[in-house]
Amino acid sequence: MKSTLTRGVLLATASTLAVTLSACGSDDSGTASEGSASPSSDSSSETSSGSEEGMESTSGSDMMSDEPFGAGCSAVPADGEGSFTGMTDDPVATAASNNPVLSTLVQAVTQANLVDTLNTTPDITVIAPANPAFEAIPQDQLQAVLADNAVLTQILTHHVIPGRLSPDQLAGTHTTVAGDEVTIEGSGENFTVAQTVTGTPASVICGNVQTANATVYIVDQVLAPAAG
Repeated sequence: MKSTLTRGVLLATASTLAVTLSACGSDDSGTASEGSASPSSDSSSETSSGSEEGMESTSGSDMMSDEPFGAGCSAVPADGEGSFTGMTDDPVATAASNNPVLSTLVQAVTQANLVDTLNTTPDITVIAPANPAFEAIPQDQLQAVLADNAVLTQILTHHVIPGRLSPDQLAGTHTTVAGDEVTIEGSGENFTVAQTVTGTPASVICGNVQTANATVYIVDQVLAPAAG
């Protein structure tokens, strides 16, 4: 009888110890798991933070530069009043007069008595034909336009848009100072205007040039106002 009771007590004790050990083991495992999860979580957080910083850095680098762009920019003087830096301090007609790339345009603006108008009008965008743009027009036709102040004024003011347009605002149809419209197509650093004096679409060869009161886009053709 005593033997039977002793065996029962031993079995009960063994069973209790087994349950206790099992529970302790489970607690230890959970603690270990929690401990190992903590560094992993910290690492994940650091990685996520690093990724966000990387994304911010990339986003910043992808922003369009404020510098002038285009193959034609290489013809602009590297220093002096006619350089990009020098032009920023002067109003647009004065700035253009210091840039040899725009000497024919300046002659036309002077002929039309538009120097003061361009210099004193705040915040404008000027589509500025470079010298080769005028050279592409037959000389007899060019001289006839230069001699007709009304026609010359209409053509030149067709190249001026109220407001300073950044490159990402340039594409679209805009009302000009002449009261008509000009449509510019493209994106990024590639822009064209279909309506020109010669019939050959104009391309922006040097864009986002800053002056004291204007943003200038130099083109390789003279634009033509719409007929009518």
